[in-house]
Amino acid sequence: QVELVESGGGLVQAGGSLRLSCAASGRTFSMLAMGWFRQAPGKEREFVAAVVWTGGTTYYADSVKGRFTTSRDNAKNTVILQMNSLKPEDTAVYYCAAGLNVCPGYNCRASATNYDYWGQGTQVTVSS
Repeated sequence: QVELVESGGGLVQAGGSLRLSCAASGRTFSMLAMGWFRQAPGKEREFVAAVVWTGGTTYYADSVKGRFTTSRDNAKNTVILQMNSLKPEDTAVYYCAAGLNVCPGYNCRASATNYDYWGQGTQVTVSS
């Protein structure tokens, strides 16, 4: 079993930045593939970013590429989502996810069904 706890959400003006953290416990963190997803009101959950267990490869949705950066610290069992140049359309609940055997490649990493554990979510609101 893996427990994921997100933090760092809040209210920010357009153009601002936020840093989300996800702390994992319960299983060897370095074995987990980690991802970030978001869900806006009335919309389906969508992929934001993912990072492989080594931290050497990252994946991003086109809508956040160049603005968001994800990284992980296996020694601290933590994954980070740095969000810059935020836009009102980034407003959503952001979820951290962990997977035990996520297949390689963007399509696999971007599919929510490939992740086994989810955090409770943290609200990000970007005002115009």
